[in-house]
Amino acid sequence: MKQFLFAIFCGILLAPGVGSASSLTVAAASDLAGAFTELGKAFEKKTGVVPVFSFGSSGMLARQIENGAPFDVFASADVAFVEALRAKELIVADSVRHYAVGRIGIVTRKGLGLRVESLAALKSPQIRKVAIANPDHAPYGKAAREALVSAGLWEQVRAKVVYGENIRQALQFVMTGNADAGISALSLYNPDETAFTLLDASLHNPLRQGLGIVKSSRNKEAARAFADFLVADEGRKVLKKYGFETP
Repeated sequence: MKQFLFAIFCGILLAPGVGSASSLTVAAASDLAGAFTELGKAFEKKTGVVPVFSFGSSGMLARQIENGAPFDVFASADVAFVEALRAKELIVADSVRHYAVGRIGIVTRKGLGLRVESLAALKSPQIRKVAIANPDHAPYGKAAREALVSAGLWEQVRAKVVYGENIRQALQFVMTGNADAGISALSLYNPDETAFTLLDASLHNPLRQGLGIVKSSRNKEAARAFADFLVADEGRKVLKKYGFETP
């Protein structure tokens, strides 16, 4: 397993400029794809350091770090994954930060004529498949399941649920017609392509997102600079633009 993971990431490290002081490898939760792509360009412009992002479910990324994947920063959709790695001495102890709180909502693809503005509407016969991220390792999937349980709908909707490996794949199921509706991240909402109904945050545990510097990182100075940038005014403005709340 370790050899397999190293084989994957060696390709990243051997790319031009990557692995040097002018680059940074960031393992980031899938809900951060839009925000971090924009933040990465701003960070590069400000510092000259190029962030190279690897997006995936927080649980799978944490497992990769446990198996020696050569990341510099881990930005999770649930700070608990970062804290668990810190407990195993795989994250620099004083580097853990809460950088955002995420939100979820019901998403449908525009142009289908479906109106899904409440969780109860997911029971409709028109809705044959409901996409969520896998709650076993994706915090946004866990929050989606918690919301359905809180609303007393999980057992009624459960047979319709299809699981994406991460929140972006769950959204992709909706966009490709493999699901009629889904529960997705506000940060991935595209008003040109989807309709989105924000869910009450009280329906699930808070999506307290956190990051930490990987202890094996050779670019700790750049990693700290990225972490500082993320929680400074410029970083917070971008995160807010994508629907994230300040911790």
